[in-house]
Amino acid sequence: MKPEPISTALPTHTCILIGVINKMQDDGLSKEYLEELAFLAETYGLSTVKTFTQKLEKPDKATFIGKGKLQEISAFVKEFKVDVVIFDDELSPSQQRNLEKELGKKILDRTTLILEIFEQRAQTAHAKTQVQLAQYQYMLPRLTGMWTHLERQRGGTGTRGGAGEKEIETDRRIVRDKIALLKERLREIDKQMATQRKNRGELIRVALVGYTNVGKSTIMNLLSKSAVFAENKLFATLDTTVRKVTIDNVFFLLSDTVGFIRKLPTELVESFKSTLDEVREADILVHVVDISHKNFEEHFNVVKQTLTDIGAGNKPVLLVFNKIDAFTYIPKEEDDLTPVTRDNLSLEEIKNTWMKSMHHKCLFISAQNKDNLDEFKKTLYEMVKEMHVKRYPYHNLLY
Repeated sequence: MKPEPISTALPTHTCILIGVINKMQDDGLSKEYLEELAFLAETYGLSTVKTFTQKLEKPDKATFIGKGKLQEISAFVKEFKVDVVIFDDELSPSQQRNLEKELGKKILDRTTLILEIFEQRAQTAHAKTQVQLAQYQYMLPRLTGMWTHLERQRGGTGTRGGAGEKEIETDRRIVRDKIALLKERLREIDKQMATQRKNRGELIRVALVGYTNVGKSTIMNLLSKSAVFAENKLFATLDTTVRKVTIDNVFFLLSDTVGFIRKLPTELVESFKSTLDEVREADILVHVVDISHKNFEEHFNVVKQTLTDIGAGNKPVLLVFNKIDAFTYIPKEEDDLTPVTRDNLSLEEIKNTWMKSMHHKCLFISAQNKDNLDEFKKTLYEMVKEMHVKRYPYHNLLY
């Protein structure tokens, strides 16, 4: 039986965003997070009509936000007929229920929104299975008052439970059974993919990694001369694509992997194990960073930490700063005595900051305009060749 999705397609397309500013972050950081949340909402197909923020030492246990702010949001939702309310932080099951009751609208938190985007973008049976597993794992502790659609799945022979069994207990058992089934299905897929990786021979394996929407798929298309789907939206790539690439007389395998993001749901990391194995088992990582994004340094750190978390933090890395064609800055005037910010630094000045002292090889390119592409290819060629010679010294390759 095919698991039903958590949500159905939305008939309308407006939303509001809500963020709480705590003592660990300032107004600027909160604004950046909400801008990314708006991009997530746009990727999902929603138009953001307003953003609300509130400063709180800690979220309200019942409704996440304070009563006054909740009344303000409720009035706005009713006046402008908003369809969806999205919170930038994860909501507890009770908070979500209380908010839905109070606002009478669909409530999403950041984690649920990412999961639903993955559901939208999953194309293959493998990706769909991974997403379904992540959804069920996330929703298992959130079943109270939800999952009424599961009632339709209880018919037929073999359904356990007596007359006194609570509905929620039956729901939980159904979902746990679904999780077990999906895990078994993924184990079979993982075995097949592991066999495929072993059968790729003695070629060096290179994996493109990076924050979502940094241009990995565009670089993949340039190097492999293929037509991998590339789009200016988050999570354009869910399924790992592997291509055989030749630079001069050196052959290697290049994989394009799912992009990372801050607060990536742990359920997705677990269910996308076989996809992330392409990263874990790669010989070289090409870490792509969008240098034109104002938060590129944080994105770099998020990816670096995620690689460490999945056991791929010590691999050889080629650091590629992409989208130099889109880089902009605001030069400071001579009489401006305010502190220099990231916005005031030119690309050359940024190159001479922390990047200059990095141990990794570091390049600056524009995949879109093919700027510095030859230097990128040459550097990657040298890294692959050096590793191949060390690993297979007796191979007769015409270097």
